[in-house]
Amino acid sequence: MIVDFTIFPTDVGESVSSYVAEVFKIIEASDLPYEHHAMGTNIEGDWDEVMAVIKACRDRMLEQANRISISIRIDERKGVTNGIEKKVASAKAKMKSSNA
Repeated sequence: MIVDFTIFPTDVGESVSSYVAEVFKIIEASDLPYEHHAMGTNIEGDWDEVMAVIKACRDRMLEQANRISISIRIDERKGVTNGIEKKVASAKAKMKSSNA
């Protein structure tokens, strides 16, 4: 399962990077495959593992802010592992082959 999620405080002003940095620490400590991007993070693992990481991020954020926003998108496909890398590699390979 690949989960794309964003989490940020809504009541701390314009810059939220220091709060997001705290979330990055939790994600990186989880040992799950992940990929940060400009608008969120992809994490790969089973339901319980990924949701535990998101909950830990939520709990940490609520220690620092009174109001937060969380968005979650899930792509679950049976039997697929290493999906974060495979999905991008597959699309890039098809892009190259269509240019040939």
